Amino acid sequence: MAKCVNKVILLGNVGKSPEIRNTRSGIVAELSLATNERRPDGHGGWQDHTEWHSLVAFGRAAEIISEYVRIGNPLFIEGKLRTKSWDDTNAGVKRYWTRVVVLNIVLLSSGDRHSSREKYQEEMGDAASPYAYIPDTQITADEIPF
Repeated sequence: MAKCVNKVILLGNVGKSPEIRNTRSGIVAELSLATNERRPDGHGGWQDHTEWHSLVAFGRAAEIISEYVRIGNPLFIEGKLRTKSWDDTNAGVKRYWTRVVVLNIVLLSSGDRHSSREKYQEEMGDAASPYAYIPDTQITADEIPF
């Protein structure tokens, strides 16, 4: 049998505030992500199209989402598709729900004039820890201790 690949890569904006739940097996975050594309409209112009994606994250990815992700934030997501089905007894049909299971998340800058540290301190006020923010710069090889 040939190898199979189930991989999703998305770059978009959070559509609504994440819903966070604690379960027996750990933390779960559910959120929606909007991706946009421009298509020719057939009349020499362009039409914007927004696609909405349902995402679910577990473990550390869910913790990051619960701490840092808010509506409108740009995100880079790597994940896999997971489809569930159930019987809708009211309509008498089988229904399907496809979600992206988040395996890797990268928080992106929104491009405004405040750094992520300043935003974090504004949101958290006096409770802000100087060690719990998303750095604006990339980590260099010289900074890695091993």
